Amino acid sequence: MPSPDRNVDNLPRFSRTLARVTPSTRTLLETLPKARLLELARSFAVTVPPSGTKEAQLEALASAGSVRFRDLLGALGRDELKVACRSHGLDDTGRARPLLAARLLKAHGAAESAPPPPIFTANAIPRYAPRPGDIVLVRHRQWLVEAVVPPPQEGHSTLVRLVCLDDDNQGRLLEVLWELELGAKVHQPETHGLGSVVSRIDPPRHFGAYLHALKWNCVTATDAKLFQSPFRAGIKLMNHQLTPLQRALSLPRANVFIADDVGLGKTIEAGLIAQELLLRQRVELMLVVCPASVSLQWRDEMAKKFGLHFEVMSRAFIGRRRQERGFGVNPWSTHTRFIVSHQLLRRPEYRDPLLQHIGERATKSLLILDEAHVAAPAGSSRYAVDSKITDVIRDIAPRFQNRLFLSATPHNGHSNSFSALLELLDPQRFTRGVPIRSRGQLDAVMVRRLKEDLRKLGVDQFPKRTLVSHDVGDSSSAELVLASKLAEYTALARPERGQGALVFINLQKRLLSGVAAFYRTLQAHHRAVVEGRAKAAVQLGLAPSASAGTRDDSDDSDEYGVDDETLDEADEARVEAESRFVTPAAEARKILDELLVQARQHQGAPDAKVRRFVAWVKENQCPAVQIGGANSKATKADRKWTDRRVLVFTEYGDTKKYLRALLAAAVDGTERGDERILELHGAMSDEQRDEVQRAFNSPPDDHPVRILIATDAAREGVNLQGHCADLFHFDVPWNPARIEQRNGRIDRTMQPAKEVRCHYFVYPDRAEDIVLKKLVEKVDVIQRELGSISS
Repeated sequence: MPSPDRNVDNLPRFSRTLARVTPSTRTLLETLPKARLLELARSFAVTVPPSGTKEAQLEALASAGSVRFRDLLGALGRDELKVACRSHGLDDTGRARPLLAARLLKAHGAAESAPPPPIFTANAIPRYAPRPGDIVLVRHRQWLVEAVVPPPQEGHSTLVRLVCLDDDNQGRLLEVLWELELGAKVHQPETHGLGSVVSRIDPPRHFGAYLHALKWNCVTATDAKLFQSPFRAGIKLMNHQLTPLQRALSLPRANVFIADDVGLGKTIEAGLIAQELLLRQRVELMLVVCPASVSLQWRDEMAKKFGLHFEVMSRAFIGRRRQERGFGVNPWSTHTRFIVSHQLLRRPEYRDPLLQHIGERATKSLLILDEAHVAAPAGSSRYAVDSKITDVIRDIAPRFQNRLFLSATPHNGHSNSFSALLELLDPQRFTRGVPIRSRGQLDAVMVRRLKEDLRKLGVDQFPKRTLVSHDVGDSSSAELVLASKLAEYTALARPERGQGALVFINLQKRLLSGVAAFYRTLQAHHRAVVEGRAKAAVQLGLAPSASAGTRDDSDDSDEYGVDDETLDEADEARVEAESRFVTPAAEARKILDELLVQARQHQGAPDAKVRRFVAWVKENQCPAVQIGGANSKATKADRKWTDRRVLVFTEYGDTKKYLRALLAAAVDGTERGDERILELHGAMSDEQRDEVQRAFNSPPDDHPVRILIATDAAREGVNLQGHCADLFHFDVPWNPARIEQRNGRIDRTMQPAKEVRCHYFVYPDRAEDIVLKKLVEKVDVIQRELGSISS
């Protein structure tokens, strides 16, 4: 036990005064606040002046014969006993009440110095000890006392069985050892009553506030028109975000398809529904399935805005759980809320333990499928073909009682595919292969609002989108010369039908992206048809088949998706495999050789698009920027960067590397030039994506990044609107939905700018660009008139 002198030196002046006297009833009462004195007065049936000073109340209690020192100790809580010990220079260590009380009794030295009886004996102060039926405050929640089990022998603790009353955890059972529970106390409404005389009636406003507080606190699952989650969320609520919540509560099972326009806050709407179902005790198990690029974003949004903790299922998470609970533990059984990526869920080592855990039907469960269009069967044939993710969702979705599907592009233009997707959501209403002919049938489960519709209703939180076209190039530019020669070669060598025709589509797409991307694919084609060294894509394991004809980004071999280099290698292998069906004549081979030589010469040189983009950077971000390095004659002021940020999208990893190298050279020599460019691409880990996203969304004064180069791996779900209102399509994808998904990264709710600008490049003399320009303009018209288009 510490020496009394040391304790006395560390006490405040008032406590040092008490330390010189023997503990008594009066000195114990002096350590308590005025409100506590009133509670004790009621407990000991002592009359004290309710509005009097603390000294007057203390005097009334201390002079009352019914307040004995030993009984007073029994009425004090552990924290109060600790304060009393410190105030009298005694050791206050330990958590047990009997131990602390015994020290005070020993220092008191009276005949009643024997340890006080446990608080649950007949001699205990009645209202300190909880009784069955009491309401107590434990661990910051209100609980109903169901049973009290006295300690089996002296010195042991008392077991109290509780049931939670708070509506966000209603019905949960808890057992505590009352003497050891920090901050536990019995709720005593009588100590905070109206007083002896009601002098006046409350004003109507006060009574109305009290009545509404009671009503909101008593919302139950029986009333679908009263919401709790909007008032328990840290969000700036918009009226349109309540419609999906209303729809979900009106259904016996919350099977809802939220198909709002890009950037209208589908994540917030899903969070409101999830929290409301949780508060109403309709949900316990929740699973969010989303692209790997937004896993951490989902986790952070749910934690910050709704107070819901989700675990991100990953290899690292499984490793931690096995280390904590043993190698044989099922990681899905260690928590009730998970986030998993599309890629991981396709893998048996993640999917099978989940199916084992949830069984045939998980009670009180909710599945949230983000970017739900990926689960729609693909194909324009009479019977659409299921993909890997379609099979997985078809197996998992029926096991969840409630399902939320989120997608701004729910319809891919094929009725069979759309009805199959809706069947996954609600098999009672929809059947695969049966077209949706009733608008009412669809409205029962789907919520779709467009930005233009909301603007007409007076909602002005969305920025105006402006389309900016940049005409580049002339008839002598390398890109146009290569395009002309590729057209000649295609006319001579392209088969009229069959797999060989897909080669020329791939070559054209790569040239539209850039010479660097085109050169790699052209090399693969040249090896196959000229050098005879074709390698089958299937043998390399880089592509599912030689007849795909398009880039395949559904590979689930990596936890975070497929990296851009792997996708480019898949394109290269696919072209080699398909080139086996191309047999060019001598004239065509000559043109192919010329194409290869010219592409090799210009693959690293800045093309017209790079020059135009650097000119834009020079004009809007840093005057000293120029091709090849900063202007050596630029002043210190010219080398500084403005706060303006820009997002650049490209389809291919080869183009991204080419663009990064040229831009890095162009900003070299400017202020902090090596920190101005970041990348966002496939196969980045959750932490890497989160770091880049935080940097790009942070205030310009906090992080120097000004240019973000992204491949289409960042087109879905990632919020990049924090301090960026300019987006460049370095190349235009042929799929119009990808254009809209790219634009949606900055054209979304909470964009601080009044206007966002979507830029793209056009070679006026290249025939393909005329088609691409029309495509971009058509997407803009559809977005303004109908909202986001289908994928």
